[in-house]
Amino acid sequence: MLDNILNSYPDETFLKADGFDAAIVGLDDKEMRLIYDVDKCLEILGENMNPVEAREYFEFNVKGAYVGEQTPIFMETF
Repeated sequence: MLDNILNSYPDETFLKADGFDAAIVGLDDKEMRLIYDVDKCLEILGENMNPVEAREYFEFNVKGAYVGEQTPIFMETF
């Protein structure tokens, strides 16, 4: 997905959440913000943490990090 986005918008710079490229599911093309799937992010973290640790780490260190106007969007599906 990331390669498709980068190829479609070669002149744009995107802020990425390090280590979560596989969790990218789309793009907010108005604000040029990457969109990540929370469940996929938790799966990635779950490779090295138990589910509770992964959720806590994600909420505080990933989702809770504001890095400017192009801070990625983290989408949850129910």
